[in-house]
Amino acid sequence: MKSKNVFRFASNASSSLLFAGFLIALGAQLLGEDALDSKPPIGTKIDKLRFKDIRGVPRELAELGPHRAYVLIFVTSDCPIVKKTFPKLSELYVQYSTQDVAFVCVNVGLNDTIRDMASQAIEFQAPWAFIKDYDAQVAGRLGITRTPEVAVLDSEYGLIYRGRVDDQIRIGGVKPNASRADLRLAIEEYLAGKPVSVPETLADGCAISAPSAAAESDTSTLSYQQHIAPIILAHCTSCHRPGTPAPFSLMTPQDVLAHAEMIREVIRDETMPPWYANKKHGAFQNDRSLSDSEKETLLGWLASERAIGPQEQAPVAPEYEETPWRIGTPDLIITTLEQHTVPASGFVPYKYVVLPHVFLSDTWVSAFEIRPLNAAVVHHCNMAYATSKGASEETFITGYVPGGQPMDLTKFNNNVAYKLPAGSALGLQIHYTTTGQEQKSRIQVGLRFPREKIRKQLYHFVLDPRGWKIPPGDPAFRISSEHELPRDADLLGIFTHMHVRGRDMTFYAKDRTGSQETLLQIPNYNFEWQLGYEIAPGSKLYPKGTTIQAVAHFDNSPFNPYNPDPKATVEYGPQTVDEMFNGFVFYVDQNESLDIDVDPKTGRVKKK
Repeated sequence: MKSKNVFRFASNASSSLLFAGFLIALGAQLLGEDALDSKPPIGTKIDKLRFKDIRGVPRELAELGPHRAYVLIFVTSDCPIVKKTFPKLSELYVQYSTQDVAFVCVNVGLNDTIRDMASQAIEFQAPWAFIKDYDAQVAGRLGITRTPEVAVLDSEYGLIYRGRVDDQIRIGGVKPNASRADLRLAIEEYLAGKPVSVPETLADGCAISAPSAAAESDTSTLSYQQHIAPIILAHCTSCHRPGTPAPFSLMTPQDVLAHAEMIREVIRDETMPPWYANKKHGAFQNDRSLSDSEKETLLGWLASERAIGPQEQAPVAPEYEETPWRIGTPDLIITTLEQHTVPASGFVPYKYVVLPHVFLSDTWVSAFEIRPLNAAVVHHCNMAYATSKGASEETFITGYVPGGQPMDLTKFNNNVAYKLPAGSALGLQIHYTTTGQEQKSRIQVGLRFPREKIRKQLYHFVLDPRGWKIPPGDPAFRISSEHELPRDADLLGIFTHMHVRGRDMTFYAKDRTGSQETLLQIPNYNFEWQLGYEIAPGSKLYPKGTTIQAVAHFDNSPFNPYNPDPKATVEYGPQTVDEMFNGFVFYVDQNESLDIDVDPKTGRVKKK
């Protein structure tokens, strides 16, 4: 939960440092009066530190793997001294990571979410691990009271150094040079087999606030029917209701109470409602995330006695169309002729299928949906149209991926449609996954045709670089690709696809003067929730010649909980154990003004 800020840093850097000094003066009160006296002494063995990683997965210290030493740097996203210290940390990482020293940033910001933490790694190009220390429990066990204070552990998790990086960046100003490179010397001495000569130093920085220091809101008046039900119905029940793939329903207060602790966790971690875009970059019309006030209300009620309230205060539940299709009842449904058999185990080669329907005339479509009849075995499925010339990236239409949504162009309200050329048919690339039992599978594709005149045709391009190799153990291997817009574009959507080593992807728009805008940043990519990010028409207009760039990082380290083999060199490939870099950008031509009437039953152009 993001509580309201009690203080705000001044924009002036020196004022910020002076203000940080004021926070330090309160440090003992924020962490408890006896905080300075309760620090574990140097030499204490520290084990079973627990935290969350950038994916929201619960982890512990041993999962970082065996190393000669562990450097834990405590940070927040807004401490100015932390920001000024990152270049020093990068230098130390380059020097000592090759000597088997693990670096970890431990985020202790009460207002920082896991996504904020992951975004900071991108902002400062920090390739090492970032972890979230809720309630400052890790900091407390190590005796850390400020950021960017550091704790160094030996290979057996013994505390060998605690304190500052050095004394160059101080409250109120910065010296030209450090008097002593405290952290560097501590690492050097330890690696040389010597005792650390100065095992503890006084750290300057921003005081770490304990949870009790957060602004508390009055939750005594919150009730489910009046305050919670509107949020649940708006953000959750489109999926969490009977007859959907969601694992349980949230249509009633009893449903919510039965899953209260899980709801509390996924709200705090921002894993539900599923949304992975950094809110600081771009606005998207399909944003399903909770606002800060909604999160505060939900978490406040969950922390209270969870009053239900009178039934007459309950909002009217939305009505959902009873159809298995998310685009509504299709005008045309095409089913694969062959029923595939998926074995109980092992890898299943990609299946390539042409659907049994030929579009004899140009056909305009406003919505597509790929619907597996046995979703348990379909890992993902891509769809393109094929002609006598075959299919390619240029003929790609849409896909079925974990957590994704169908292509429904009616949501843009700008009379845009996708054109299937005469003589084409739809082709599927199907990636099946095994379930431990032999299964059967068929796939349907549903199409809806435009009801209104078509004004715009949908265009797209795919950023798909090849030839890269991700080295074994690399925690943040960088790949980038770019494309120059061939026409004046009105962007409508962005979609990214990577496999389980994907860590983040960021899209930029760059003009010919070098000016750059961040279009979308996905700081903690989740393979199970490959969402499309929809842009309202008219909000992102770029002239011909603008360069759209995508930059991604891949985590091939042992700390990646989904990494199939951190010792492998990873190349492009279709299987999950391989990797892919796909950045899809969808747009319309700003200057195009079509005037096309189609038959809503067939999608064919009406004869005049």
